[in-house]
Amino acid sequence: MIEKILIANRGEIALRIQRACRELGIKTVAVHSDADRDLKHVLLADESVCIGPAPSRDSYLHIPAIISAAEVTDTVAIHPGYGFLSENADFAERVERSGFVFIGPKPETIRLMGDKVSAIRAMKQAGVPCVPGSDGPLDEDAKHTLELAREIGYPVIIKAAGGGGGRGMRVVHSDATLLNAISLTKAEAGAAFGNDVVYMEKYLENPRHVEFQVLADNYGNAIHLCERDCSMQRRHQKVIEEAPAPGITEEQRQRIGERCAQACSTLGYRGLGTFEFLYQDGEFYFIEMNTRVQVEHPVTEMITGIDVIKEQILVAGGERLRFSQDQIVPRGHAIECRLNAEHPETFMPSPGRIEEFHAPGGPGVRLDTHIYAGYVVPPYYDSMIGKLVAHGEDRSAALARMNNALRETIIEGINTNIPLHRTLLNDTAFQQGGINIHYLEKKLGL
Repeated sequence: MIEKILIANRGEIALRIQRACRELGIKTVAVHSDADRDLKHVLLADESVCIGPAPSRDSYLHIPAIISAAEVTDTVAIHPGYGFLSENADFAERVERSGFVFIGPKPETIRLMGDKVSAIRAMKQAGVPCVPGSDGPLDEDAKHTLELAREIGYPVIIKAAGGGGGRGMRVVHSDATLLNAISLTKAEAGAAFGNDVVYMEKYLENPRHVEFQVLADNYGNAIHLCERDCSMQRRHQKVIEEAPAPGITEEQRQRIGERCAQACSTLGYRGLGTFEFLYQDGEFYFIEMNTRVQVEHPVTEMITGIDVIKEQILVAGGERLRFSQDQIVPRGHAIECRLNAEHPETFMPSPGRIEEFHAPGGPGVRLDTHIYAGYVVPPYYDSMIGKLVAHGEDRSAALARMNNALRETIIEGINTNIPLHRTLLNDTAFQQGGINIHYLEKKLGL
């Protein structure tokens, strides 16, 4: 068993990891910027270390400072959470080279899946369905590239191999704009990601975003924990997530989930991971794998009853999976609303002091948040301040509980997107289930 974990993150996910550690009897070290001294997990940690000023590059992205903090506190393992350094293969490698346990996949696996071209190639070899496209990077042969686009069929999308979060992508509808789009995307990718490799895929015009949670140990055992629907998005950022995905059959769940689990075994994957798919016309198309815990993991926990953070820690400590696939049975339905400190109409960030805070309650309601009355939301980081989750015996019950929970949630002193969530939950198309990834932006006129 790991005895002490340094949490290399902040906010609600840092507190979530700390809670799992306490249940396992593991001591925690909180690293923080000078702007985050009053974060709840910092105040509750066994030890805390300030690793630099507020800008992320000088603190949460500063690898030497994190490693030094681990060394001076006699830490055994480092948990990266999500964001920041969580999918940085160089960081994972540095952690392990320094003698610590990295709570996540092996560095080489992160590197493999972090490059979209190599990830797609690996998934095709593992039998995971992928979007029709180039089998690798686009070369300099313009004639071949144009022929490939025609073969795939317009519209196509040009993607950066090292991209993510909706950046490094261009949709192309004809030969006339294809080569220029490739040049622009390569230039942007090189500047943003330090990698100008791009590839081409068929552009699906009305897909849903459906993803499968997986968990694997060091001994070749892997399971999937069912699927989530994350189609309610704004500028490629998820707003509402739910599990199971509406309209997905048990046959589809088992077929795709088993392929994802088998791919983990083939790759020698370790820990938590998520296979993300576009889903259209009854077919799944792999787009990428996230090699970390996801923001939306609570909906999976609510329908499976499994604490995925605890399992992630236990697997990193060398234990075998404690569950077999036939024990994973989804029960009921769960919905998650991401709560952001932002104006509900303009989406402008709204940092500041929280003057009043009241958390919702009742059966099936969960709020993962680090805020409290008097806490000052800093302007330096992502605007998410919490995740509100509701679980019910079916989707209708979960929606009703979420509506109640949103009404009960009081956050005064800053703007939040709670009014937007109340509007979306009562939207007719969303209530029917199965909206596509473009729905919210069309609704908002973006």
